[in-house]
Amino acid sequence: MLTQRQLFLQHVAQTSDAPLGLEIEKAEGVYLYDVAGKKYIDLISGIGVSALGHCHPNVVQAVQVQAAKYMHTMVYGEYVQSPQVQLAKYLCNVLPSTLNAVYFTNSGTEATEGAMKLAKRYTGKTEIISCYNSYHGSTQGALSLNGDEYFKSAYRPLLPDVRQIRYNNFEDIHLITNKTAAIFLEPIQAEAGVIVPDKGYLQAVRKRCDETGTLLVFDEIQTGCGRTGNLFRFQTENVVPDILLVGKAFGGGLPLAAFVADVAIMQVLQHNPVLGHITTFGGNAVCCAAGLASLQIISEQKLYEQAEQKAQLFIQMLNHPAIQKIHHCGLMMAVYLDDFDHLRKVISECLENGLVTDWFLFAINCMRIAPPLIITEEEIQMACNIIIKALDKVYIK
Repeated sequence: MLTQRQLFLQHVAQTSDAPLGLEIEKAEGVYLYDVAGKKYIDLISGIGVSALGHCHPNVVQAVQVQAAKYMHTMVYGEYVQSPQVQLAKYLCNVLPSTLNAVYFTNSGTEATEGAMKLAKRYTGKTEIISCYNSYHGSTQGALSLNGDEYFKSAYRPLLPDVRQIRYNNFEDIHLITNKTAAIFLEPIQAEAGVIVPDKGYLQAVRKRCDETGTLLVFDEIQTGCGRTGNLFRFQTENVVPDILLVGKAFGGGLPLAAFVADVAIMQVLQHNPVLGHITTFGGNAVCCAAGLASLQIISEQKLYEQAEQKAQLFIQMLNHPAIQKIHHCGLMMAVYLDDFDHLRKVISECLENGLVTDWFLFAINCMRIAPPLIITEEEIQMACNIIIKALDKVYIK
């Protein structure tokens, strides 16, 4: 009889020739447990998803209660479903007044796709700008925005009228013109190695968008929901976008994302054509129940206020000659090593010793640290000890 691992490799479509292959039995808090009972510290939160850790009791209860009532009833936007309504209301209440209409999707990449359509439909323009080394998803429209040719070249031709500018470069802002429907920006470039923009950069982009009638879209799919020291990063920067993208941690561990705009913008999807954007499962009732429970905990307990303090603990404890520098914003951190080969060995050694970490798509010499927001000081110390031992083994012969 084939093992579970063999069946996984045989029947589950693979995205690389070397999947991580952990066989997970259960997960709780900041820990994953494999079928042999081995415990791992999850230092990447399922790539930014598990902000409250795994199986938070409030989220589990919300899922169970809603699943017992109903799961799927009708495609998005047709029936009044309380979980959707309550989550949309709660989200809008914690956002600026101009972000007051929520379109729920299944994933971040679908939020990107919806926002692209919305921007073109509302402005009547076709040009969309993004940044080099940006990541906005993997479907063909979102891929067109991504700023790295390695992942794009095999799938060309992609969308026309899409161009990239240099992130955090004031000189390139003038490339936003009257022909530009929207510019998609990450308030912090995640996959580039946690690049925090210089003071005034996002404000300058906002000003240029106002001058040219361009919609400013902030992709907070990875930075949002408390990860970077505020509920959403743009709130720290004091720049309000025209469209906000949320996802990953937004679903509390279930597949849920959204694009958010002013109702005056969003209403163009109602006509010419009617059903201007459609989704079957976006805003699923169970997912929205989980998302509401998660967002309430993060917001009302102000877990984001602890993010910077916990990041500083990581920085203090990760003292090793192999570490060149650490970029961070709250609990989104990139630990810079010299090259990918060494990093890969460090990650492998960490895994062997019960810690899960990763690298970044466009910064493959950087170790990703983005633990659940609930991680404790003791767990941070345990994680750092494992990393330091791994660095010693790889670098100090």
